[in-house]
Amino acid sequence: MAAPAPKKSSMPLHWTTDQKLFPHQVGFTCPPHDWDAAPSDFLRIAPRSVGVHGWMLHVPDYAHQLDQRAQNFQMLEEFAAVMANNGANACGQVGSNWVHASGLGVQGIADFCKKLSDRHGLAFHMAGFAMVEALRAMNVEKVALNAVYHWPDWWQGTVAFLKEAGFDVVWAGNFVDQGWFSSQEDVNAKRWIFDGDLAAKSFAYVAEQAPGADAYLANGMVNFRSGADHLPERMLHLTPELEAMLGKPVIAHDTALYWRIFKSLELAPVGRHGMLLETLHA
Repeated sequence: MAAPAPKKSSMPLHWTTDQKLFPHQVGFTCPPHDWDAAPSDFLRIAPRSVGVHGWMLHVPDYAHQLDQRAQNFQMLEEFAAVMANNGANACGQVGSNWVHASGLGVQGIADFCKKLSDRHGLAFHMAGFAMVEALRAMNVEKVALNAVYHWPDWWQGTVAFLKEAGFDVVWAGNFVDQGWFSSQEDVNAKRWIFDGDLAAKSFAYVAEQAPGADAYLANGMVNFRSGADHLPERMLHLTPELEAMLGKPVIAHDTALYWRIFKSLELAPVGRHGMLLETLHA
């Protein structure tokens, strides 16, 4: 018996601008078991022409291990394909460790992003590589990394990736190294959310260790209870005040990813959100 012919879609195969809900459509994905603030944060600072959709990766028995990222790296292809089919103009992969966990190296990740962008007809960006692109655009050479909640093999992988990209990492350490917590287990128990005053205290500590750095970096997608009613906020919300305190650029993986997506869309965010995102207004 012959196999049934595939069903033909009754809808157009390709999206035109006037068929989209928003002229600029952006998709975000995040690691399993993480409710991600990126879609909400990005949408809140975007012009009205932008719409955002999220897609959470599903990996059973996920334990936040680097080898699990490498094993499931192919899911990013599925993510890009799904978003392209739904008319996305740009996609952002949240999770800074995926670039170094992949084992592809800096140029390999650049090639991977270009391959997915070309294959699916959208701009595909990864948070870990967006950081590299942002630092290059800002003409930064020496950096110090506030590794925040990341445990050692996570942030050491980020340092290695930055060094491979040509940056001089003059200091790096997480909240345990900085003395705010006695163990990584105590950090993990916070589940990425920390007291609001720790942001300024930790960056002041990093600046003391590396006064000659051109820029201060924050790893991953850390949250601080610095918002109204002590709601958690990411680096996006804290960058202007931290830069005013330090007198230098503060670049985190969330702001770097947003900057790269806005750049692809040829848009600028609404409002002022620090030196990196400010370059888009120029």
